[in-house]
Amino acid sequence: MLTASVGVMAYNEERNIGKLLGALVSQNLANVEIRQIVVVSSGSTDRTDEIAADWASREPRVELIRQESREGKASAINLFLERADADVFILESGDTLPAPDCVEKLLAPFANPEVGMTGARPVPVDDPGAFMGFVVHMLWRLHHCLALKTPKLGEMVAFRSFVRTIPANTAVDEASIEAIVIDRGQTLQYAPDAIIYNKGPDNVRDFLKQRRRIYAGHLWLEKEQSYEVSTKNVGGIFRVLLDDLEWRPRTVLWTLGGVFLETVGRFLGVVDHRILKKNPYTWDVAESTKNLDAVPDGAAARRPADAGSGSGAGGAG
Repeated sequence: MLTASVGVMAYNEERNIGKLLGALVSQNLANVEIRQIVVVSSGSTDRTDEIAADWASREPRVELIRQESREGKASAINLFLERADADVFILESGDTLPAPDCVEKLLAPFANPEVGMTGARPVPVDDPGAFMGFVVHMLWRLHHCLALKTPKLGEMVAFRSFVRTIPANTAVDEASIEAIVIDRGQTLQYAPDAIIYNKGPDNVRDFLKQRRRIYAGHLWLEKEQSYEVSTKNVGGIFRVLLDDLEWRPRTVLWTLGGVFLETVGRFLGVVDHRILKKNPYTWDVAESTKNLDAVPDGAAARRPADAGSGSGAGGAG
């Protein structure tokens, strides 16, 4: 049986942290034991710490680490890695919710000793009937389709315990861990049946803020760790996009709008990295992605109809 330590990185997550911890402690497990659930709260100013501390007082596996100020997500992850003690470490953002069998599905590929890291399938809860919701769903569908061919892992990942630290100034932590695992000679594996629910930006400002930070982070990663994520392959993205496209007027127009916004986000990321020399490892939060009131009750118990089938689309990060 595999043992797992879960690290939850949180900043002002009072609306979700209780639901998330509840979902983790009640996971349906057969071949996995969750030994630790460590919440690292970085400079939270809301009730995140209070809620996590209450959970820790009632559930012996839950522990709260308070970071006085925000020093970047990678810094918080390194605090977790110092404390983690298990066969496999899991990283999850505080603004997500795992399906009831997510951890079991996420760790199943580790039965193969060559697998060093796995990633869950992010499924957004945004309204696809609104333009920004459509764009978010389109991006994560693309992410899903690309990851089925060449793993690109994010939102919730698991990796073997030889990873004990990551670069403190990375803005793309999961991709940095991918680089460490590949350098170790182990493989990445996408786990499409391991469902993790998230919330995407619901306005253009937050979307661009998020996408420029991610792309600048990928450029930094390429320079500092000599690693390129699969979603930097624009040709591959467009081939998947065309295969996925429904040729209806509104769908085509909204798809073009989404492509335009992604292009602008990547351009701004290039400006940040190459001209402004900015490395956004402590980033300005896209507030609309924290609106977890939009997550329907019971979302963590539902699965997308095409989960694991290879159909559908996802988010190209």
